[in-house]
Amino acid sequence: MEDIESMDGQVGTVPTMRSADRWLAGLRIAVGVWFAKAIFTKLSVTLAWGFLPVPTASDRWLHVMPILVTKYAEGNPIDFFKNFLLNHVVPNSQVYAQLTAFGEAAVGLGLVFGCLTSLAAAIGLVLVVNYGLAVQWQGSAQQGFHYMLIATLVVILGARAGRVWGVDGWVRAHRPGSWLARLPLG
Repeated sequence: MEDIESMDGQVGTVPTMRSADRWLAGLRIAVGVWFAKAIFTKLSVTLAWGFLPVPTASDRWLHVMPILVTKYAEGNPIDFFKNFLLNHVVPNSQVYAQLTAFGEAAVGLGLVFGCLTSLAAAIGLVLVVNYGLAVQWQGSAQQGFHYMLIATLVVILGARAGRVWGVDGWVRAHRPGSWLARLPLG
């Protein structure tokens, strides 16, 4: 709390935010958990060459993703984006399913652990802007959700929110001369 003088000359106190960087880290982690759910909902493990376990988009996501995208495109009033969805995403849905599954998982892990936070937030921003363009015509709930997520990711990106309770901050404090500490991505 700090003392301030009001317009009528009286001195009072105004509440100040304590540990804003920690609150921001908490927000970063919460948004990261939302993205990290893709690890369980959109990814699975397959065996490459019959023996090497590697992550891949789940069969469920490979099946559902083009159906959802087609539905989102049907009523979309933004012609260029509707055409993009129908002419590029749907015909190449296997590739886009992999990209969205791995993208969301990477963003989630980056934000939860505060590792390359700026890069994770920037990738998340690209994903969310595209998701928002796809569904914005479905109503104010979709618009509001994506607007808030975009605003949150911009703040996380601009504030370098991984420097508190994150790998980015740990590296800067304990290995300031390392290449990772010098990257503008954390």
